[in-house]
Amino acid sequence: MLTARIAEGDAAPGYERHRPEETLLYQIIEQHYPRFLSELEAQGRSLPGYVRDEFEAFLECGRLEHGFLRVRCEDCKHEHLVAFSCKRRGICPSCGARRMVESAALLVDDVFPREPIRQWVLSFPFQLRFLFASYPELMGKVLGIVYRILATHIIHKAGFTKSTAHTGAVTLIQRWGSALNLNIHFHMLYLDGVYAEDAYGKIRFQRIKAPTGNELAVLVHRISQRVAKFLQRRGVLEADEESSYLTLETSEDEAMQQLYGHSISYRIAIGPNQGKKVFTLQSLPPIKEPKTGSSQVAKIAGFSLHAGVMAEAHQRDKLERVCRYIARPAVSEKRLSLLDDGRIRYELKTPYRDGTTHVFFEPLDFLARLAALVPKPRVNLTRFHGVFAPNSKHRIQVTPSKRGKGSKQAAGEEPQCQSPAELEHQ
Repeated sequence: MLTARIAEGDAAPGYERHRPEETLLYQIIEQHYPRFLSELEAQGRSLPGYVRDEFEAFLECGRLEHGFLRVRCEDCKHEHLVAFSCKRRGICPSCGARRMVESAALLVDDVFPREPIRQWVLSFPFQLRFLFASYPELMGKVLGIVYRILATHIIHKAGFTKSTAHTGAVTLIQRWGSALNLNIHFHMLYLDGVYAEDAYGKIRFQRIKAPTGNELAVLVHRISQRVAKFLQRRGVLEADEESSYLTLETSEDEAMQQLYGHSISYRIAIGPNQGKKVFTLQSLPPIKEPKTGSSQVAKIAGFSLHAGVMAEAHQRDKLERVCRYIARPAVSEKRLSLLDDGRIRYELKTPYRDGTTHVFFEPLDFLARLAALVPKPRVNLTRFHGVFAPNSKHRIQVTPSKRGKGSKQAAGEEPQCQSPAELEHQ
Protein backbone atom coordinates (compact mmCIF):
# COMPACT_ATOMS: atom_id res chain seq x y z
CA MET A 1 0.00 0.00 0.00
CA LEU A 2 1.33 3.42 -0.91
CA THR A 3 1.64 6.09 1.74
CA ALA A 4 2.55 9.76 1.78
CA ARG A 5 5.53 10.50 -0.42
CA ILE A 6 8.87 11.56 1.07
CA ALA A 7 11.09 13.70 -1.14
CA GLU A 8 14.54 12.37 -1.95
CA GLY A 9 17.08 13.40 0.65
CA ASP A 10 14.45 14.30 3.26
CA ALA A 11 14.61 12.56 6.60
CA ALA A 12 11.70 10.30 7.45
CA PRO A 13 9.26 12.19 9.68
CA GLY A 14 9.11 11.14 13.32
CA TYR A 15 5.97 9.43 14.53
CA GLU A 16 3.63 11.47 16.68
CA ARG A 17 0.46 9.85 17.94
CA HIS A 18 -2.79 11.45 16.86
CA ARG A 19 -4.75 12.66 19.87
CA PRO A 20 -8.33 13.12 18.66
CA GLU A 21 -9.67 13.90 22.13
CA GLU A 22 -7.79 17.22 22.00
CA THR A 23 -9.48 18.37 18.78
CA LEU A 24 -12.51 20.66 18.75
CA LEU A 25 -14.51 18.36 16.49
CA TYR A 26 -14.10 15.43 18.87
CA GLN A 27 -15.06 17.52 21.87
CA ILE A 28 -18.20 18.83 20.17
CA ILE A 29 -19.38 15.37 19.18
CA GLU A 30 -18.51 13.81 22.53
CA GLN A 31 -20.39 16.50 24.43
CA HIS A 32 -23.51 16.86 22.28
CA TYR A 33 -24.04 13.46 20.61
CA PRO A 34 -26.11 11.96 23.49
CA ARG A 35 -28.35 15.05 23.54
CA PHE A 36 -28.67 14.87 19.75
CA LEU A 37 -30.00 11.31 19.99
CA SER A 38 -32.37 12.30 22.82
CA GLU A 39 -33.73 15.22 20.81
CA LEU A 40 -34.47 12.98 17.85
CA GLU A 41 -36.15 10.40 20.08
CA ALA A 42 -38.32 13.13 21.59
CA GLN A 43 -39.54 13.89 18.07
CA GLY A 44 -40.25 10.22 17.39
CA ARG A 45 -37.24 9.87 15.10
CA SER A 46 -34.00 7.89 15.29
CA LEU A 47 -30.79 7.59 13.34
CA PRO A 48 -30.25 4.43 11.27
CA GLY A 49 -27.67 1.99 12.55
CA TYR A 50 -24.95 2.88 10.05
CA VAL A 51 -25.03 6.55 11.11
CA ARG A 52 -24.88 5.70 14.82
CA ASP A 53 -21.98 3.35 14.08
CA GLU A 54 -20.18 6.21 12.30
CA PHE A 55 -20.40 8.53 15.30
CA GLU A 56 -19.53 5.83 17.84
CA ALA A 57 -16.57 4.60 15.78
CA PHE A 58 -15.31 8.17 15.46
CA LEU A 59 -15.37 8.57 19.25
CA GLU A 60 -13.16 5.47 19.55
CA CYS A 61 -10.82 6.31 16.64
CA GLY A 62 -7.24 6.94 17.75
CA ARG A 63 -7.96 6.25 21.44
CA LEU A 64 -5.54 3.78 23.01
CA GLU A 65 -8.15 2.49 25.46
CA HIS A 66 -10.10 1.07 22.51
CA GLY A 67 -7.22 -0.96 21.11
CA PHE A 68 -3.70 -0.46 19.80
CA LEU A 69 -0.66 -2.11 18.25
CA ARG A 70 2.76 -2.13 19.89
CA VAL A 71 5.41 -1.30 17.24
CA ARG A 72 9.01 -2.04 18.14
CA CYS A 73 12.26 -1.19 16.34
CA GLU A 74 14.44 -4.28 16.03
CA ASP A 75 17.64 -2.20 16.15
CA CYS A 76 17.16 0.34 18.93
CA LYS A 77 14.31 -1.50 20.70
CA HIS A 78 12.31 1.72 20.87
CA GLU A 79 8.54 1.19 21.02
CA HIS A 80 5.45 3.08 19.90
CA LEU A 81 1.80 2.47 20.64
CA VAL A 82 -0.35 2.91 17.53
CA ALA A 83 -4.07 3.22 18.26
CA PHE A 84 -6.63 1.59 15.99
CA SER A 85 -8.45 3.88 13.55
CA CYS A 86 -12.12 3.78 12.62
CA LYS A 87 -11.48 3.65 8.82
CA ARG A 88 -14.85 5.30 8.21
CA ARG A 89 -15.79 7.38 5.18
CA GLY A 90 -18.06 10.04 6.63
CA ILE A 91 -16.95 12.47 9.33
CA CYS A 92 -13.50 11.39 10.56
CA PRO A 93 -10.88 13.91 9.31
CA SER A 94 -7.95 11.68 10.29
CA CYS A 95 -9.10 8.59 8.39
CA GLY A 96 -10.35 10.81 5.57
CA ALA A 97 -6.92 12.42 5.18
CA ARG A 98 -5.21 9.02 5.07
CA ARG A 99 -7.68 7.79 2.46
CA MET A 100 -7.13 10.99 0.45
CA VAL A 101 -3.35 10.55 0.31
CA GLU A 102 -3.45 6.85 -0.48
CA SER A 103 -6.20 7.12 -3.09
CA ALA A 104 -4.50 9.99 -4.91
CA ALA A 105 -1.14 8.20 -4.98
CA LEU A 106 -2.70 4.97 -6.24
CA LEU A 107 -4.65 6.71 -9.00
CA VAL A 108 -1.55 8.52 -10.24
CA ASP A 109 0.85 5.58 -9.88
CA ASP A 110 -1.35 2.66 -10.90
CA VAL A 111 -4.33 3.89 -12.91
CA PHE A 112 -3.74 7.04 -14.94
CA PRO A 113 -1.29 6.71 -17.86
CA ARG A 114 1.06 9.54 -18.75
CA GLU A 115 -1.53 11.28 -20.90
CA PRO A 116 -3.44 14.53 -20.38
CA ILE A 117 -6.29 14.20 -17.87
CA ARG A 118 -9.23 16.62 -17.68
CA GLN A 119 -11.58 17.06 -14.74
CA TRP A 120 -15.30 17.27 -15.55
CA VAL A 121 -17.48 18.35 -12.63
CA LEU A 122 -21.23 17.81 -12.79
CA SER A 123 -23.57 19.28 -10.17
CA PHE A 124 -27.28 18.52 -9.86
CA PRO A 125 -30.48 20.32 -8.83
CA PHE A 126 -31.49 20.10 -5.16
CA GLN A 127 -34.18 17.50 -5.87
CA LEU A 128 -31.70 15.09 -7.45
CA ARG A 129 -29.20 15.53 -4.61
CA PHE A 130 -31.95 14.38 -2.25
CA LEU A 131 -32.85 11.49 -4.57
CA PHE A 132 -29.24 10.26 -4.86
CA ALA A 133 -28.72 10.41 -1.09
CA SER A 134 -31.88 8.41 -0.44
CA TYR A 135 -31.54 5.98 -3.36
CA PRO A 136 -27.86 5.53 -4.28
CA GLU A 137 -28.71 2.75 -6.76
CA LEU A 138 -30.38 5.41 -8.95
CA MET A 139 -27.27 7.58 -8.60
CA GLY A 140 -25.21 4.73 -10.09
CA LYS A 141 -27.56 4.47 -13.08
CA VAL A 142 -27.41 8.22 -13.66
CA LEU A 143 -23.62 8.12 -13.46
CA GLY A 144 -23.62 5.53 -16.24
CA ILE A 145 -25.75 7.84 -18.42
CA VAL A 146 -23.44 10.79 -17.77
CA TYR A 147 -20.32 8.76 -18.55
CA ARG A 148 -21.72 7.51 -21.87
CA ILE A 149 -22.71 11.02 -22.98
CA LEU A 150 -19.30 12.53 -22.22
CA ALA A 151 -17.37 9.52 -23.58
CA THR A 152 -19.35 9.63 -26.83
CA HIS A 153 -18.61 13.34 -27.17
CA ILE A 154 -14.87 12.79 -26.65
CA ILE A 155 -14.72 9.89 -29.14
CA HIS A 156 -16.67 11.74 -31.82
CA LYS A 157 -14.62 14.91 -31.31
CA ALA A 158 -11.49 12.83 -31.94
CA GLY A 159 -12.98 11.70 -35.25
CA PHE A 160 -13.76 8.08 -34.31
CA THR A 161 -16.72 5.91 -33.41
CA LYS A 162 -17.31 3.91 -30.25
CA SER A 163 -16.33 0.73 -32.09
CA THR A 164 -12.96 2.08 -33.25
CA ALA A 165 -11.75 4.13 -30.26
CA HIS A 166 -11.95 4.04 -26.48
CA THR A 167 -11.61 6.50 -23.65
CA GLY A 168 -11.86 6.16 -19.89
CA ALA A 169 -12.51 7.97 -16.64
CA VAL A 170 -12.44 7.63 -12.88
CA THR A 171 -15.33 9.20 -10.99
CA LEU A 172 -15.00 10.28 -7.39
CA ILE A 173 -18.46 10.97 -5.97
CA GLN A 174 -18.32 13.87 -3.55
CA ARG A 175 -21.20 14.17 -1.10
CA TRP A 176 -20.68 17.52 0.52
CA GLY A 177 -20.28 21.21 -0.16
CA SER A 178 -18.05 23.85 1.38
CA ALA A 179 -20.68 24.71 4.04
CA LEU A 180 -21.01 21.07 5.17
CA ASN A 181 -24.23 20.90 3.17
CA LEU A 182 -25.27 17.69 1.43
CA ASN A 183 -24.28 18.26 -2.19
CA ILE A 184 -23.81 15.06 -4.17
CA HIS A 185 -21.89 15.77 -7.36
CA PHE A 186 -19.51 13.97 -9.70
CA HIS A 187 -15.82 14.70 -10.17
CA MET A 188 -14.92 12.75 -13.32
CA LEU A 189 -11.25 12.53 -14.32
CA TYR A 190 -11.33 11.77 -18.06
CA LEU A 191 -8.59 10.99 -20.50
CA ASP A 192 -8.40 14.14 -22.64
CA GLY A 193 -8.52 12.04 -25.77
CA VAL A 194 -8.94 8.47 -27.01
CA TYR A 195 -7.02 5.28 -27.62
CA ALA A 196 -7.29 3.87 -31.13
CA GLU A 197 -5.37 1.31 -33.15
CA ASP A 198 -2.95 2.58 -35.76
CA ALA A 199 -2.14 0.97 -39.13
CA TYR A 200 0.16 -1.51 -37.36
CA GLY A 201 -2.45 -2.68 -34.86
CA LYS A 202 -0.91 -0.85 -31.90
CA ILE A 203 -2.96 1.31 -29.54
CA ARG A 204 -2.08 5.00 -29.81
CA PHE A 205 -3.39 7.92 -27.81
CA GLN A 206 -4.91 10.82 -29.73
CA ARG A 207 -5.63 14.03 -27.89
CA ILE A 208 -8.59 16.34 -28.41
CA LYS A 209 -8.98 20.09 -27.98
CA ALA A 210 -10.48 21.59 -24.84
CA PRO A 211 -14.29 21.79 -24.84
CA THR A 212 -15.80 25.09 -25.90
CA GLY A 213 -18.57 26.93 -24.10
CA ASN A 214 -21.06 25.93 -26.79
CA GLU A 215 -20.07 22.26 -26.49
CA LEU A 216 -20.55 22.35 -22.73
CA ALA A 217 -23.98 23.94 -23.16
CA VAL A 218 -25.03 21.18 -25.56
CA LEU A 219 -23.67 18.48 -23.25
CA VAL A 220 -25.33 19.75 -20.07
CA HIS A 221 -28.64 20.07 -21.93
CA ARG A 222 -28.30 16.51 -23.24
CA ILE A 223 -27.45 15.23 -19.75
CA SER A 224 -30.44 16.97 -18.16
CA GLN A 225 -32.82 15.62 -20.81
CA ARG A 226 -31.63 12.02 -20.65
CA VAL A 227 -31.50 11.95 -16.85
CA ALA A 228 -35.05 13.30 -16.70
CA LYS A 229 -36.31 10.69 -19.18
CA PHE A 230 -34.61 7.90 -17.24
CA LEU A 231 -36.15 9.01 -13.94
CA GLN A 232 -39.57 9.30 -15.57
CA ARG A 233 -39.29 5.74 -16.87
CA ARG A 234 -38.38 4.60 -13.34
CA GLY A 235 -41.49 6.33 -12.01
CA VAL A 236 -39.72 8.68 -9.59
CA LEU A 237 -40.12 11.90 -11.62
CA GLU A 238 -43.34 13.48 -12.81
CA ALA A 239 -43.24 16.35 -15.30
CA ASP A 240 -45.94 18.68 -16.57
CA GLU A 241 -45.89 21.85 -18.63
CA GLU A 242 -44.92 24.03 -15.68
CA SER A 243 -42.61 21.98 -13.45
CA SER A 244 -41.10 18.64 -12.53
CA TYR A 245 -41.28 16.96 -9.13
CA LEU A 246 -40.18 13.73 -7.46
CA THR A 247 -42.68 11.03 -6.50
CA LEU A 248 -40.95 8.97 -3.81
CA GLU A 249 -42.33 6.39 -1.45
CA THR A 250 -41.78 6.88 2.27
CA SER A 251 -38.48 5.30 3.27
CA GLU A 252 -37.62 3.44 6.44
CA ASP A 253 -34.96 6.13 6.99
CA GLU A 254 -37.53 8.91 7.36
CA ALA A 255 -35.36 10.70 9.91
CA MET A 256 -32.44 10.72 7.47
CA GLN A 257 -34.62 12.03 4.65
CA GLN A 258 -35.57 14.98 6.83
CA LEU A 259 -31.92 15.60 7.64
CA TYR A 260 -31.06 15.34 3.93
CA GLY A 261 -33.73 17.87 3.00
CA HIS A 262 -32.64 20.46 5.54
CA SER A 263 -28.95 20.02 4.73
CA ILE A 264 -29.47 20.38 0.97
CA SER A 265 -31.59 23.51 1.36
CA TYR A 266 -29.23 25.17 3.90
CA ARG A 267 -31.86 25.04 6.67
CA ILE A 268 -31.67 24.23 10.37
CA ALA A 269 -32.64 20.61 10.93
CA ILE A 270 -33.23 20.42 14.68
CA GLY A 271 -33.97 22.68 17.64
CA PRO A 272 -36.27 25.66 18.22
CA ASN A 273 -35.26 27.31 14.92
CA GLN A 274 -35.93 24.19 12.82
CA GLY A 275 -36.75 25.05 9.22
CA LYS A 276 -35.12 28.49 9.24
CA LYS A 277 -32.16 29.37 7.05
CA VAL A 278 -28.71 28.75 8.51
CA PHE A 279 -27.06 31.97 9.71
CA THR A 280 -24.23 33.12 7.44
CA LEU A 281 -21.65 35.89 7.46
CA GLN A 282 -21.01 37.93 4.31
CA SER A 283 -17.66 39.60 4.88
CA LEU A 284 -16.74 40.15 1.22
CA PRO A 285 -18.46 42.11 -1.57
CA PRO A 286 -20.46 40.02 -4.06
CA ILE A 287 -18.51 38.54 -6.96
CA LYS A 288 -19.65 39.63 -10.39
CA GLU A 289 -20.82 36.88 -12.73
CA PRO A 290 -18.36 36.20 -15.58
CA LYS A 291 -19.40 37.13 -19.08
CA THR A 292 -21.10 34.44 -21.12
CA GLY A 293 -18.54 32.15 -22.77
CA SER A 294 -15.63 33.45 -20.70
CA SER A 295 -15.33 30.31 -18.57
CA GLN A 296 -15.53 26.59 -19.19
CA VAL A 297 -18.82 26.06 -17.41
CA ALA A 298 -22.42 25.62 -18.55
CA LYS A 299 -25.64 25.66 -16.50
CA ILE A 300 -29.22 24.66 -17.20
CA ALA A 301 -32.18 23.84 -14.93
CA GLY A 302 -29.99 23.32 -11.87
CA PHE A 303 -27.41 21.21 -13.71
CA SER A 304 -23.88 22.61 -13.91
CA LEU A 305 -21.02 21.19 -16.00
CA HIS A 306 -17.46 22.46 -15.59
CA ALA A 307 -14.36 21.30 -17.47
CA GLY A 308 -11.74 23.97 -16.87
CA VAL A 309 -9.10 21.97 -14.94
CA MET A 310 -6.63 19.81 -16.84
CA ALA A 311 -3.26 18.21 -16.11
CA GLU A 312 -0.80 17.68 -18.95
CA ALA A 313 0.91 14.33 -19.40
CA HIS A 314 4.07 15.53 -17.63
CA GLN A 315 2.20 17.27 -14.78
CA ARG A 316 1.93 14.27 -12.48
CA ASP A 317 2.29 16.41 -9.36
CA LYS A 318 -0.61 18.59 -10.50
CA LEU A 319 -2.70 15.50 -11.24
CA GLU A 320 -2.04 14.18 -7.74
CA ARG A 321 -3.02 17.54 -6.23
CA VAL A 322 -6.28 17.43 -8.17
CA CYS A 323 -6.93 13.88 -6.95
CA ARG A 324 -6.22 14.92 -3.37
CA TYR A 325 -8.52 17.91 -3.66
CA ILE A 326 -11.36 15.70 -4.88
CA ALA A 327 -10.75 12.94 -2.31
CA ARG A 328 -10.25 15.26 0.68
CA PRO A 329 -12.32 14.65 3.85
CA ALA A 330 -15.62 16.44 4.33
CA VAL A 331 -14.73 18.25 7.55
CA SER A 332 -11.74 20.57 7.88
CA GLU A 333 -10.74 21.00 11.51
CA LYS A 334 -8.65 24.04 10.60
CA ARG A 335 -11.78 25.93 9.51
CA LEU A 336 -13.79 24.96 12.58
CA SER A 337 -14.04 27.22 15.63
CA LEU A 338 -16.24 27.70 18.69
CA LEU A 339 -17.75 31.05 19.62
CA ASP A 340 -18.19 32.34 23.18
CA ASP A 341 -21.97 31.84 22.99
CA GLY A 342 -21.52 28.12 22.18
CA ARG A 343 -22.27 28.36 18.49
CA ILE A 344 -19.99 26.70 15.95
CA ARG A 345 -18.42 28.76 13.19
CA TYR A 346 -17.27 27.09 9.99
CA GLU A 347 -15.24 28.97 7.40
CA LEU A 348 -15.94 28.27 3.73
CA LYS A 349 -13.00 27.04 1.69
CA THR A 350 -14.00 29.39 -1.13
CA PRO A 351 -16.33 32.37 -0.54
CA TYR A 352 -19.73 32.24 -2.24
CA ARG A 353 -20.53 34.67 -5.04
CA ASP A 354 -22.67 36.75 -2.65
CA GLY A 355 -19.62 37.29 -0.41
CA THR A 356 -20.50 34.68 2.24
CA THR A 357 -17.37 33.47 4.05
CA HIS A 358 -18.70 31.70 7.18
CA VAL A 359 -21.69 29.68 8.34
CA PHE A 360 -22.84 29.28 11.94
CA PHE A 361 -24.49 26.28 13.61
CA GLU A 362 -26.00 25.43 16.93
CA PRO A 363 -24.26 22.26 18.22
CA LEU A 364 -27.24 19.96 17.57
CA ASP A 365 -27.73 21.28 14.05
CA PHE A 366 -24.01 20.82 13.43
CA LEU A 367 -24.35 17.14 14.34
CA ALA A 368 -27.37 16.89 12.06
CA ARG A 369 -25.21 18.23 9.22
CA LEU A 370 -22.54 15.62 9.94
CA ALA A 371 -25.14 12.82 10.05
CA ALA A 372 -26.41 13.78 6.59
CA LEU A 373 -22.90 13.41 5.15
CA VAL A 374 -22.49 9.74 6.16
CA PRO A 375 -22.78 7.52 3.05
CA LYS A 376 -24.93 4.42 3.16
CA PRO A 377 -23.08 1.09 3.52
CA ARG A 378 -21.74 -0.65 0.43
CA VAL A 379 -22.03 2.46 -1.75
CA ASN A 380 -18.76 2.74 -3.68
CA LEU A 381 -17.73 6.38 -4.01
CA THR A 382 -14.97 5.64 -6.54
CA ARG A 383 -16.06 4.30 -9.93
CA PHE A 384 -13.96 3.20 -12.93
CA HIS A 385 -15.17 3.53 -16.51
CA GLY A 386 -14.07 2.63 -20.02
CA VAL A 387 -10.46 1.50 -20.38
CA PHE A 388 -10.01 1.82 -16.59
CA ALA A 389 -12.89 -0.52 -15.75
CA PRO A 390 -11.84 -3.81 -14.08
CA ASN A 391 -13.33 -5.89 -16.92
CA SER A 392 -11.85 -3.82 -19.74
CA LYS A 393 -9.47 -5.75 -21.98
CA HIS A 394 -7.58 -2.50 -22.57
CA ARG A 395 -6.83 -1.82 -18.91
CA ILE A 396 -3.69 -3.96 -18.87
CA GLN A 397 -2.38 -2.07 -21.93
CA VAL A 398 -2.92 1.52 -20.79
CA THR A 399 -2.53 1.61 -16.98
CA PRO A 400 0.93 1.92 -15.39
CA SER A 401 0.29 -1.07 -13.10
CA LYS A 402 -0.44 -3.33 -16.12
CA ARG A 403 -3.18 -5.07 -14.19
CA GLY A 404 -6.47 -6.23 -15.66
CA LYS A 405 -7.97 -9.00 -17.73
CA GLY A 406 -5.23 -11.33 -18.92
CA SER A 407 -2.58 -10.24 -16.42
CA LYS A 408 -0.68 -12.66 -14.22
CA GLN A 409 -2.23 -11.10 -11.14
CA ALA A 410 -5.69 -11.81 -12.57
CA ALA A 411 -4.65 -15.47 -12.73
CA GLY A 412 -3.86 -15.58 -9.03
CA GLU A 413 -0.65 -13.61 -8.40
CA GLU A 414 -0.79 -11.55 -5.24
CA PRO A 415 -1.38 -7.84 -6.04
CA GLN A 416 1.28 -5.40 -4.91
CA CYS A 417 -1.11 -2.70 -3.80
CA GLN A 418 -4.79 -1.98 -3.44
CA SER A 419 -7.07 -0.04 -5.73
CA PRO A 420 -9.05 2.97 -4.55
CA ALA A 421 -12.20 0.86 -4.82
CA GLU A 422 -10.70 -1.65 -2.38
CA LEU A 423 -9.76 1.16 -0.04
CA GLU A 424 -13.42 2.22 0.02
CA HIS A 425 -14.33 -0.93 1.90
CA GLN A 426 -11.53 -0.96 4.48
